[in-house]
Amino acid sequence: MLSDNLKSYLHLHLIVFIWGFTAVLGALISLDALPLVWFRMLFAVGFIAIYIYFKKIPLLISKKVLLQFLFSGLIIALHWFTFFHAIKISNVSITLACLSTGALFASLLEPILYGKRIVFYEVFFGLLVVVGLYIIFNVEGNYVWGMVTALTSAFLSALFAVINSKLVKSHNPTVMSFYELSGGVLFFTFLLLGTNSFSPTFFALSPKDLMYLLILSSVCTAYAFIASTSVMKYLSPYTVMLTINLEPIYGIILAVIVFEEKEKMSFEFYIGAAIILVTVILNAIIKSRKKTLT
Repeated sequence: MLSDNLKSYLHLHLIVFIWGFTAVLGALISLDALPLVWFRMLFAVGFIAIYIYFKKIPLLISKKVLLQFLFSGLIIALHWFTFFHAIKISNVSITLACLSTGALFASLLEPILYGKRIVFYEVFFGLLVVVGLYIIFNVEGNYVWGMVTALTSAFLSALFAVINSKLVKSHNPTVMSFYELSGGVLFFTFLLLGTNSFSPTFFALSPKDLMYLLILSSVCTAYAFIASTSVMKYLSPYTVMLTINLEPIYGIILAVIVFEEKEKMSFEFYIGAAIILVTVILNAIIKSRKKTLT
């Protein structure tokens, strides 16, 4: 019989594959990043609310916990916004290659937020990642802003994983997901109201966009969000972020299959992306061996 840790790890791989498809859906949907994320979160909250209703899950929490969930919701909303915006202004391959830096961001954030000591070999690996990014920046100079936006998204993803790894130890993952996504909807609603973005045109979704948004919000958000939060009970933030680094591999392969020539990059791009991914994998191997020895 599989242990909870192994089941959670295999489950996480399925989630990461789904997230790889998320990038493709983001490119297929014609909406700009902000309305895309708003509709995604709004629909996902609806799906989670239905699940909560039928499972009769209590939603009562303290004001302090609510504020923590809302803050996490803002972070994940900004992560998704920067993620989809990066895809819109560059492409799936560039965005996912830069997003793979998330595990190294997580390894730096944990010492800052939770007082863990900085590991110097991680600093070295961080420099190797910079080398990989430098190669990509040099050969794909037209996508500089896309890369900067994707790196911002990677940082926000790591911050969210580190914060949520603590919250999930004492709270129901479904309740967390409901309030966090509701918080993201709330913040972006205020932003859209402030910029007078709501109009009949805003809500006039094409049948194709609506279909992709429903898939994105149900399978890729409501299900994957609850499931990824749940596995954090058994897996460390670093393991979660490390496995998420397979997302570029899944996503880039899917993007090349779906978009063909549009997603085919230069040879140097794949060298730079490989340096980043290999660095993250080496970091994980060293961490795993150190834990085995202690």
